[in-house]
Amino acid sequence: MGIEKHLKITGVSTVSWKDAVVQTVNEATKTLDYICSVKVLDQRAKIEGRKLVEYYVDLELSFVIDRDRD
Repeated sequence: MGIEKHLKITGVSTVSWKDAVVQTVNEATKTLDYICSVKVLDQRAKIEGRKLVEYYVDLELSFVIDRDRD
């Protein structure tokens, strides 16, 4: 049985909330190994004038701890 670690991170996109999730997970995989799931905790957006200009997501990433890693 593996042990999972959970990490809360925030991502941003100028395109959409979905894009913010995808970009954030892609960036996290560059420095975190064994990511196994993502949970969207919150979404919000920045408004300028009458337009949404930035999309923010708070995510919980889960990854497995590798006990055999040196």
